[in-house]
Amino acid sequence: MAKTRDTFNEINITPLTDIFLVLLIIMMVIAPMLDQQGLNLTVPENVAEEQVQDKESKIMTVVVSAEDKFYIDDEEVMADGLEDAIKSLKNDYPDGLLIRTDSESSHGAMVKVMDSARNSGVTSISVDAI
Repeated sequence: MAKTRDTFNEINITPLTDIFLVLLIIMMVIAPMLDQQGLNLTVPENVAEEQVQDKESKIMTVVVSAEDKFYIDDEEVMADGLEDAIKSLKNDYPDGLLIRTDSESSHGAMVKVMDSARNSGVTSISVDAI
C-alpha cells in the first residue's frame, strides 16, 4: 500500500506580511529623524589677499591646534568656556567667525567650535587649514 501525500499548492504569506509590517514600523520611526536641519555651507570665491587683510579686524579667528586646544586672539580658551568666549566677543566681530585648524587636529574639535559659534548666534562661519 502506497501512502498518498497531499500536494502543497498554497503559499503561506503570514510570515511575509509580518516582516513587511515590522519594516513599515521601523521606517515610520526613523523617517522623522531624517528631517533634521543640517549645516548650510557655501563655497567661497577666490578673493584677493588685500581684501582679506582689510576684513581681518572684523572677523573673529579661532585657532584649533594639533592638540585640540582652542585659541582666540592668541589666548587659550578651555573647551567648556568656548561658547561663552565667543558670545562675549561676537559684537566686536560683526563679519563672523574664521576657524583655523591644524591638519593634525581632530574633526570633533572643529565641530565643537562650530556648535559653540552657532549656539552663540554667529551666522557666518568659515573654515581654513593652517
